[in-house]
Amino acid sequence: MTDQSEKPVRDPSAGTLYPGTSTRFYRAAFNVFPPYLFGGVRVKSIAPDWTSAHITYTVRWWNRNSPNRAAFGGTLYSMTDPFFAILAYGQLGRGYRIWNTTGSIEFLTPGRGTVATDITLSTEEVAAIRETTADGAKSLTQHTAQIFDRDGTLVARAGQTLYVRRLRD
Repeated sequence: MTDQSEKPVRDPSAGTLYPGTSTRFYRAAFNVFPPYLFGGVRVKSIAPDWTSAHITYTVRWWNRNSPNRAAFGGTLYSMTDPFFAILAYGQLGRGYRIWNTTGSIEFLTPGRGTVATDITLSTEEVAAIRETTADGAKSLTQHTAQIFDRDGTLVARAGQTLYVRRLRD
């Protein structure tokens, strides 16, 4: 009988939603996800190499903030929330624990009409994460997304800290 304490502990949740190579699947899944579907958020594109995503939110009478008739703040943040982690996961592949440890949003002006953001996570940033985590160390990186209205006015700036650690085999 083998000693169980010698075996590395494997995270049972790691890799359960591995995106593989199908950015189309993820785009479609997000677009039918009820909070996005009914909240007016649409994932317009995810780059085939998992380096960027384009997300919009159309403010309508049923999904706006009542007092000022502008974009609901929680929905503005939700436009950015999962995407740095999803892009990292798509580029890194299986074998990593990835999650957002902190998040923030700074509201600059009321968003009306359609607002949009482009989330980017470059291959260079992911290479640095991969290098940092190669020996099992954690990586904590800061990322920012800007949300603009149709006229190009900056509506909000969302920030996140992305945690990545390579899982033991």
